[in-house]
Amino acid sequence: MSNSEGNGIVLAEVINTLEDFAPKALAESWDNTGLLVQPYTARLITKILLTNDLTEKVAQEAYNHGCEMIVSYHPPIFAPLKSVVQSSWKERIVSFLLENRISLYSPHTSWDSTQGGVNDWLASAFPYYEATPIIPGVNPNTGAGRFLKLNSNISLTEAVARVKKVTSLKHVRLALGCGKSMSDTVQTVALCAGSGGSVLKNVSNADLFLTGEMLHHDVLDAAQRGISVILTNHSDSERGFLRGFSSQLQNKLNNQIQVLVSEYDKDPLTTV
Repeated sequence: MSNSEGNGIVLAEVINTLEDFAPKALAESWDNTGLLVQPYTARLITKILLTNDLTEKVAQEAYNHGCEMIVSYHPPIFAPLKSVVQSSWKERIVSFLLENRISLYSPHTSWDSTQGGVNDWLASAFPYYEATPIIPGVNPNTGAGRFLKLNSNISLTEAVARVKKVTSLKHVRLALGCGKSMSDTVQTVALCAGSGGSVLKNVSNADLFLTGEMLHHDVLDAAQRGISVILTNHSDSERGFLRGFSSQLQNKLNNQIQVLVSEYDKDPLTTV
């Protein structure tokens, strides 16, 4: 395949590199991962934009930077589209990408499950000697969530500070476990990036749950069982992974391309 527009690598090579890191087989069965938009006329890839969520602003950002590809952690095409018209923002994005020949790939839960992925990034907030998937996959080293055994006990105050540091957040939400105080120690942590209620609800032997969001009654249940809960907002428990992965991906592709991280991507919720 050739391209008169400049140097770069073919789309298939980028996809192979992404799937060497996190095979599609690691994704949950309900998920919609992989190549979601492929323009009819191929272009070599010279720039990739990484984003947690693909909004119209982020799509325009990719175009402004001259990116031929977007890797969006969350798949913007999830429910089936019955049309590609201008009345819906998701359909406008697909139309915009096709018109400007920008490919779209979404890894989502394959990045959660894989070793060195989003959950392992979130786990890096803590000093641990063992991290195991809460719901193991076919490979026992991959799967949903992580259960951490810490090197040494830390206070809940320190745990909160560590989460803020790794996520670059000024505020998180905290539910104290029944009978617990901020000075109580944490020995074990169960975490799940994103919406972790379904993964965490059957964990009984953790001192602390960490996730992006949980239903009120799941938080209440955990707290009544003596488990403290830290919530960051959904995508704030995931987005920070992109910073480190951008350089990893660029290196994996032998620095033949430039990998950028979106400056417009942010969680829709803020604490005011």
